[in-house]
Amino acid sequence: MRLFRLLVLLLGLAGSAPAQAQANYPDRPIKMIVPLAAASAVDVAARIVTQKMADNMGQQFVILNLPGASGLIGAEQVARAEPDGYTIGGFNDSIMTMVPNLQSNMRWDILKDFEPISLVATVEWGLIAGNQTTYKTAADLIAAAKAAPGKIDYSSGGPGSPQHLAMAMFASSAGIALTHVPYKGATQAATDVAAGQIPVGFQGLGTVAALVRGGQVRLIGVTTEKRLPQFPDVPTVSESGLPGFTFNSWFAMLAPAGTPKAIIARLNAEALKAISDPDVRRKLEELGFAIRGSSPDELGAMTREQLAKYARVIREMGIVNE
Repeated sequence: MRLFRLLVLLLGLAGSAPAQAQANYPDRPIKMIVPLAAASAVDVAARIVTQKMADNMGQQFVILNLPGASGLIGAEQVARAEPDGYTIGGFNDSIMTMVPNLQSNMRWDILKDFEPISLVATVEWGLIAGNQTTYKTAADLIAAAKAAPGKIDYSSGGPGSPQHLAMAMFASSAGIALTHVPYKGATQAATDVAAGQIPVGFQGLGTVAALVRGGQVRLIGVTTEKRLPQFPDVPTVSESGLPGFTFNSWFAMLAPAGTPKAIIARLNAEALKAISDPDVRRKLEELGFAIRGSSPDELGAMTREQLAKYARVIREMGIVNE
């Protein structure tokens, strides 16, 4: 009987350990893996938001950038991490909905290997040109490309990246041919436009706002329906050469599949609390982000919808993983 009671006690203690760990969460630093280059739009937003989350939660957030292979490597690190809430991911929609439609041998499944936490913000986008070019608007680029088919290069953060998809959609809609020059990340792709190595590219404004304000690149169009208050003199792509063209991307937080629901709910609440802070909102909006926020279920639904959308776009435009 004493042995039976001891066994029951041990089983009870074992069962209470996970619950106790969740109740004390977080009791050590949380690592966020960003499968994108430092200073990319998502990286910048992640640092702003997680700093406020750290202040509110009393634990440090450590950002680990793992760019390369269009985000596949870093995303796999998140998918294979211990599902205890101490490793999460800061992803863009390319990693979640574009790249999976371009890869035939994926090592993870965005719908099965991750738990949605929250959509954080959408990233407004712009068409940038190097100062060595004469392009002032999207119409100028279209005219130049029609005069010299395939002779104008554009940069991207890699095959299947948002930069790649945005320009492929732009070129298809405009009936022009441009040459894709993929990089290992959005930051390097933008830097080479600023350096005069590549003439043009689409970029999230969070990545290039400082370059634009510093005069290192020229913002020749924004992909929003209306002009942005941050750049009131910059025409939309729609009004300056390609009616109806819009594009944006998003920054979302995910955790490994199997992360306890209580921890997902805590992270979601803390993310929403952080992006409601006026200083956080101001910083993100100045960089071209639009604050969103969502429930885990809403982010899951968005992911499924975007997967289907980009499957159709990629198929119709014949985009391949180069």
